[in-house]
Amino acid sequence: MKNYLLIIAVVLTVFAVLPGQDHASGSWWDKGVNIFKSLGDNGENKEPSTSEIGDAFKQALRIGTENVVSQLGTIDGFNADPSIHIPLPEKLTTVKSMLSKIGKTQMVDDLELKLNRAAEAATPKAKHLFLQAIKDMTFEDVRTIYNGPEDSATKYFQGKMSPPLEKEMHPIVDDTLSEVGAIQSYDRVVGQYKALPFVPDVKADLTEHVIQKGMDGIFYYIAKEEAAIRKNPAKQTTALLKKVFGIK
Repeated sequence: MKNYLLIIAVVLTVFAVLPGQDHASGSWWDKGVNIFKSLGDNGENKEPSTSEIGDAFKQALRIGTENVVSQLGTIDGFNADPSIHIPLPEKLTTVKSMLSKIGKTQMVDDLELKLNRAAEAATPKAKHLFLQAIKDMTFEDVRTIYNGPEDSATKYFQGKMSPPLEKEMHPIVDDTLSEVGAIQSYDRVVGQYKALPFVPDVKADLTEHVIQKGMDGIFYYIAKEEAAIRKNPAKQTTALLKKVFGIK
């Protein structure tokens, strides 16, 4: 176990090498091997295998992803966060404007709250898709991500996961919109709006809206986790290892 933890420390340290820095002194692989050797037991030089480095890297990504899912999949994970708060669909902008003129703003605010509640309830159910994507990474994927910009892992996730994630989230979001009362709230809002004279017809796809905004929020914070590991590997390594393995 100790050797495995050392490998993870190596991976996160190597992860700090950003594009534009001086790579003349050696590749990320060479740097990682040298650091690993310096941490070997009793001064022994033990070069990690490619599978060990890849597994440690996947472990770091898994921990970061689970942190993001846990953060967003709670009450106010979306709603109280201005960076990822889900607004009303653009098609309902006119509805909100018209209802505010007759003192019905609270109805619209309630709908917006429930859209965020739906995203919060659906997010944890997508965790297994992220974990599977990490498991399926090849060593070449790992190498490409290491040598890429600070959001390389996030881009990998987006490219690999967006279509299946959207597909799997559709029935989940459908159910959660109903469970949190968003559908009922939407019907009340639109019904009140249509009772007004001379208003244009409106129709919004709440499921698609919550899926897209929810995915944006998840990837936003995965990119934050990735950038933090790259920019401050020592601090992030310590925090991750303490949290997961209980190192003192």
